[in-house]
Amino acid sequence: MKDKNLPLDNDPSSLEELTDKANQIIESLENEKDLNNSIENYQKLLKLNNIIEKKFHKSFKFISEETNRKVKEIIKKK
Repeated sequence: MKDKNLPLDNDPSSLEELTDKANQIIESLENEKDLNNSIENYQKLLKLNNIIEKKFHKSFKFISEETNRKVKEIIKKK
């Protein structure tokens, strides 16, 4: 899947809200009898997964940078 096909990752939803949406799509896919009807929902799930992954990586990067900054401040004080 190309990035240009993905929705913008500036979705205001939290990771928890996005995870809930993904779980709802998964439930509907599990209950679907006709696989032909599942294609659109499966594609939505893939896009949603990419958004969640990007948000997770942004959060991880922010936490890592903040931790490094605080460690450097503590070292400077010594």
